[in-house]
Amino acid sequence: MKDTARHQGMRNLLARQFSERPQYPISDEKVLQAIRTIPRHLFLDSIFEERAYQDIAFPIGADQTISRPHTVAFQTQLLEVQPGHKVLEIGTGSGYQAAVLVLLKVELYTIERQQELFKKTKLLLERMGYMPKKMIFGDGYKGYIEQAPYDRILVTAGAPEVPMELLVQLKIGGRLVIPIGKGEQIMTVFTRLSANEFNKEEYGTFGFVPMLENVQSKIR
Repeated sequence: MKDTARHQGMRNLLARQFSERPQYPISDEKVLQAIRTIPRHLFLDSIFEERAYQDIAFPIGADQTISRPHTVAFQTQLLEVQPGHKVLEIGTGSGYQAAVLVLLKVELYTIERQQELFKKTKLLLERMGYMPKKMIFGDGYKGYIEQAPYDRILVTAGAPEVPMELLVQLKIGGRLVIPIGKGEQIMTVFTRLSANEFNKEEYGTFGFVPMLENVQSKIR
């Protein structure tokens, strides 16, 4: 698939719709520019190309989905990243969210537990020029202690509760954005105030695939 002027126009429209939403509008211009720039249709099977710029999720294989583009934009806005921030993403998936973060010039470490997706997405991100600092095949519940602490941690799957390992791996002043709950999840932001204190904020209900503990799925 190619990225055409028509695709660009659909991305521009999508970004404008996000900025004008009555609920959870996207006001961060850097995030909106990422939505305008990154060709989301290239992260999907070609059969979904005509619907790639609608605000809906799609299956990407291995029982996983690519999140709605507004969800990606909203989580990114909640992260409040700055260039050079060290960011850990739990759940690489299709790689679209990773591409957004790389475009925002963060130092990104991203973990994927599905080996099928890990291999496919790594090749795609390399080809598109959105390669993170490091991609890890592993259990996201444990985070990635080798590069901790992080300025920001983003979880792109629904966790029944917040994994303590992720809170521990945040810097003081760092932010963790994570959907919490079974079935529908509540988008939750934890800010680390001190070694033992965290501030918690909640932002509405969303639907994600479940975050699984102690699971790594290899190609059979």
